[in-house]
Amino acid sequence: MTELWNWRIDGVAPTKVYPALAEALGRVVMPLAVADPARLPTYAVVCDVWEAPGAFGTMVDCYGVPERLPELPSIAALARLLNRNCLMRDDTLDATRHLLVAPDGTIRPVHFDVTETDDGEVLSDQRLCTAAHPGCRGWSQCHRSRWAPDSVAPARAAA
Repeated sequence: MTELWNWRIDGVAPTKVYPALAEALGRVVMPLAVADPARLPTYAVVCDVWEAPGAFGTMVDCYGVPERLPELPSIAALARLLNRNCLMRDDTLDATRHLLVAPDGTIRPVHFDVTETDDGEVLSDQRLCTAAHPGCRGWSQCHRSRWAPDSVAPARAAA
């Protein structure tokens, strides 16, 4: 079985993402626009990288990622290589909540205001997921996550 990863990066040109992805994943990375399924090496990962409006506007979709390739260490390696913060969805299915992965490998839950547009979701107004915020208290979905409000995992992903 293969995986699909959807990430966001804080302000980096797509042309810099492809080589960094290849290094982070330890695999050949083929841009979706030129990937020919009949000629793909079995170990290749197909990725689409594009710019979108809003915060963390560099979008990354990785298709056909082998199940045995772990996502957290992969995104942490990418954040380190690009020296940029990266985002991935967390486990709550809350569209406003993401995991922020810093270049040093630190992981923390954050929230954004999300606006739906013709170009997809636009993120703005980042804030930490903390029990001090009314939306993260009590019975919120935040407490159902393995990444509880106020949690910070220092360098966990990079390990």
